[in-house]
Amino acid sequence: MANSEPLTSVLFVVPGDPEQKTGGYRYVQRVVAGLRENGVDALVAGLCGSFPVPDRMAEASMDRMLADLADDSVVVLDGLAMGGLPDVVASHASRLRVVSLVHHPLADETGLTQEVQDWLFRVERRALSKVAGVITTSAHTAQRLKDYSVPATAIRVVEPGADTIAGIGAETQPSRAHGRTIHLLCVAHLSPRKAQHHLVDALSDLRDYSWHCTLAGSLGRDEHYARELRGIIANLGLEHRISLAGELDDTELASAYRNADVFVLPSVYEGYGMVIDEAIAAGLPVITTDGGALSTTGLRPGVRQYPAGDVAELRACLEDWLSDPGALGEAATQARQASCSLRSWQSTAIAFQRALEDLLPPPDPTTFDSGWLALRESADHRARNKRLLSEVLTWVEQDYCPPGVLSGHHAPPLLVVDLGTGTGSNARYLVPAMTVPQRWVLLDQDEHLLALAGESLQHLDVPLETHACHLSATRLAGQIPDGTRLVTASALIDLMSEDWLEALAVAAARHNAGVFIVLSYAGDFELSPEDQDDDWIRKTVNEHQHSDKGAGAALGPSATNYLKQQLELRDYQVSVAPSPWHLTPAQSALQHALIEGWRDAVMQQSPGERQRAERWFGLRLKQADEQSLSIRVNHEDLFARPARKGVA
Repeated sequence: MANSEPLTSVLFVVPGDPEQKTGGYRYVQRVVAGLRENGVDALVAGLCGSFPVPDRMAEASMDRMLADLADDSVVVLDGLAMGGLPDVVASHASRLRVVSLVHHPLADETGLTQEVQDWLFRVERRALSKVAGVITTSAHTAQRLKDYSVPATAIRVVEPGADTIAGIGAETQPSRAHGRTIHLLCVAHLSPRKAQHHLVDALSDLRDYSWHCTLAGSLGRDEHYARELRGIIANLGLEHRISLAGELDDTELASAYRNADVFVLPSVYEGYGMVIDEAIAAGLPVITTDGGALSTTGLRPGVRQYPAGDVAELRACLEDWLSDPGALGEAATQARQASCSLRSWQSTAIAFQRALEDLLPPPDPTTFDSGWLALRESADHRARNKRLLSEVLTWVEQDYCPPGVLSGHHAPPLLVVDLGTGTGSNARYLVPAMTVPQRWVLLDQDEHLLALAGESLQHLDVPLETHACHLSATRLAGQIPDGTRLVTASALIDLMSEDWLEALAVAAARHNAGVFIVLSYAGDFELSPEDQDDDWIRKTVNEHQHSDKGAGAALGPSATNYLKQQLELRDYQVSVAPSPWHLTPAQSALQHALIEGWRDAVMQQSPGERQRAERWFGLRLKQADEQSLSIRVNHEDLFARPARKGVA
């Protein structure tokens, strides 16, 4: 649940009218809406001129918009807008915090000349090298960006969400008896890449079946193709069986989904294929290709695929369902069942926000989301190992007033340093537990969280200092003040690298201070009821735990043992004890947040296993919401006492 700097505002920049109804524009619209619901000041602005091969107006529009932004503004540049303008992006990237949103590389568009394709590849590769990171909408596109020399560490995949269409359900689906007209629906702007002409060609040989096809999508994005398609339909005498509905508004589109029986997308290439999710959300069985990302995003129940561009195979798929109401009904049932596991747009917005915070500098593993910290605090406090806490309290009392020292001796307050303090949960627990006079120094990068901590700890009536600082391995020793007797942290070290943990051990030994580190993830969790993929999810989450969280490759579940070894090398006596979370069904909000965090980790670690992961997460989130799930997450507490007594 760590991130870098909390996102407060972001500007999305797209070419042309931001209200266009293509999949890419809808993605931005829904993410912007979701970010606003999360309290982020999110805006979207459109650019003038021609794209993706920009004219002078496009170049001037982009340059002017970026120049008007304040330093350090967070900007998401749509790949269609920025791909052809690497020099403009480069001129502003050093003072802005820029991330690119790439649905698919520009050179992968169909119908381009080899010269234009080669030019787009070169300029987009240059443009992508100038931004802080790239967010893609599919694992397929993320893999493709390796050809553009974008390092994997600079890419995050945030797949689209989908909305269930009101009124769709098993009880509302019309009967698919013999003789009833089957309504086919295709939603895509008319263009050669969407390949509506393939669908028309396939249907021309299926006139003996009772069907009607609606092609919904803009007729104006490629007017030449739209005219050609209309001519093909007329020449085949299919004007009364194939309707060109044009671009539909939200109400009309929802109605089209409700009235359809089968969704068809003959596109030869997609960066994701959002309309597949929308069709599944509407409970529609789908026929589509394996073009681009569809080769993986289309692999789900209720979807039948054929090789992109193969009209004969498309015709065979259509005929199978037109001729067999039973097979069509079974596919529709599978689609409705699959709709339950689709990601919501709110989840997509949360994942997008996390991706931005993860990609944008400065990375710091000591910054956390305040909502997550508030959710977990009560579970943290209950989980702490009481036996180990008793050892700490006994040591503190002896350290404050060593044996042989008269009881009237007035020692200075025990100086405690809390690393990555967040909102102060660790101090809220420990201050009342320790009976000796205390003074606390709270260290964290996030000034907002430190302010919350200082305010919430005022009632404890102990001296407090808060210091906003970057807790890097090289600076750690200098940030722990002289006289420190106890160094503590909660839910932190599993995010840290070997270098950082060694620096912690060195700093503690230098001050001859005790070390009390609690609630470090131990690499194991269990859910009840069990599921066949629990082990796989656990393994994948643990693999992701070792990724770089901002302080080098994190040790994850190995962190506690590594710190123990480093402290023992410096003559510490070290005890480790379990501190597991036991999340009951009533703790559904915390369960939901925890599962969403696992979901992001698994999608980043194993993007090729999307279907398998979505089934598991859909099931587990549903169980959490229904309060029918129990979760145990194993943590470890560590207490290390120095070999030599300090001077009170």
